[in-house]
Amino acid sequence: MNTRYQELASRIRGELSELDHVVQRAQSAWRYVQNTADNQVYLDSVALNLHGLYSGLERLFELVARHVDGVTPSGENWHRDLLQRMAQEMPERRPAVVSADTARALDEYRRFRHLVRNLYTFHLVPEKLEDLLNALPRAWQNVQAELLAFAEFLEDLAHTE
Repeated sequence: MNTRYQELASRIRGELSELDHVVQRAQSAWRYVQNTADNQVYLDSVALNLHGLYSGLERLFELVARHVDGVTPSGENWHRDLLQRMAQEMPERRPAVVSADTARALDEYRRFRHLVRNLYTFHLVPEKLEDLLNALPRAWQNVQAELLAFAEFLEDLAHTE
């Protein structure tokens, strides 16, 4: 049995549980944004949690790239390239980790994370946050299902090697 793949599958399952909590916090803070006149602190909370969501997913993608694909993400556009890589099947190694549709949806969160890292939060546009929050339930449901399917692939692989 290949324990490396089993450990990665366990890590994916554990991180998904943690990230589900992050999604719930973002959605909860968004409800406060909608119902509170002085909502800047809640907007900050939404932004921070969306940042955390994509960062957590990217950590998982990095682990897949390193431990399954045998590559270390690098270069000026490595964040974008890594996400694109996860939507590609790697013949003889693995299926796509996420679908092309999921990767496109996640790219919006990746780009938003870049904004959060490079702007003061008071410059964030609430309408952009609203678009991301409206898309979040479907995007999260899809990425969860696809990552759980990938974890199953890893577990099967761990038992055959």
